[in-house]
Amino acid sequence: MTPFVDVMLVLLIIFMVTAPLIQQGIDVQLPKTQTEGLSSSGEALVVTVNREGSVFVQSTEVPMQELEAKLGSIFAARGDREVFLRADKRVAYGTVAKALAILRRAGASRIGMVTEPEV
Repeated sequence: MTPFVDVMLVLLIIFMVTAPLIQQGIDVQLPKTQTEGLSSSGEALVVTVNREGSVFVQSTEVPMQELEAKLGSIFAARGDREVFLRADKRVAYGTVAKALAILRRAGASRIGMVTEPEV
């Protein structure tokens, strides 16, 4: 019984370390800021704008023209209208502003901008 408990503890530690790494699959360099983190309840909806200006909802690429309709259908299916926007620091400001406007038109009630802490 003791070896089984040891194996389970090792697996638990491995999963605790690797879970944050596999949460988001789109590679972006987030801007660094000095802000406090937001608290979120449940599974957060994440919209990502990568360096090339491509938009992803969770890990699925969505053309900018279809983003509002896609978000509208997602919000209709779930009660929570909170969205986190991750944008690469090298993407044009106009692209991020356009994505923010689409999030608002789609019905997002709370929009959080994801950044990295300054060291």
